[in-house]
Amino acid sequence: MTGDGNTSTFHDPQLLARLVEGAQCGDALAMDELLGVLAPYVGRICGPVALQDGADAAQETLIAVFRSIRQLKEPAALFGWVRAIAVREALKFARRRRRQPTVSMEGEEVPASGEIHLASDIADALHRLTPEHRAVLMLRHAEGLSEQEVSELLEIPVGTVRSRLFRARRSFRSAWG
Repeated sequence: MTGDGNTSTFHDPQLLARLVEGAQCGDALAMDELLGVLAPYVGRICGPVALQDGADAAQETLIAVFRSIRQLKEPAALFGWVRAIAVREALKFARRRRRQPTVSMEGEEVPASGEIHLASDIADALHRLTPEHRAVLMLRHAEGLSEQEVSELLEIPVGTVRSRLFRARRSFRSAWG
């Protein structure tokens, strides 16, 4: 599993499998606990890609998981399956936002006082990237996926992943500097 979950459930494959199986059988408590485990993970994926729409993309992801949990054949594949849904939803929101005029970022979570400048610089640099570039950066560097895994997840050739990574890194550095 990728990431560092906020609960011990995240690290217990047997308990996680029981929650998935319970949710698939209609157990509302199992589904609620499963969504609670997945919410922070989904947020970490959607936020960097969908930016100010990250919370909405995360919510849509969790709704999709809720509606489609019965389609998951192997509980051990849960996080990869959820990652694919989260990236798809985050890209959908980011592309929609790109077609709209820029809107104020009111209501976003405010970082701790010592981190405000750094967070602002990072957010500014990320805003300057296309959603596709944010997605490959996040999947490669935040999620730790290989270029091949990113290629499979986004359903694009490895060469495209490499060129997007190159451009995204260059654009990020340029915006950062």
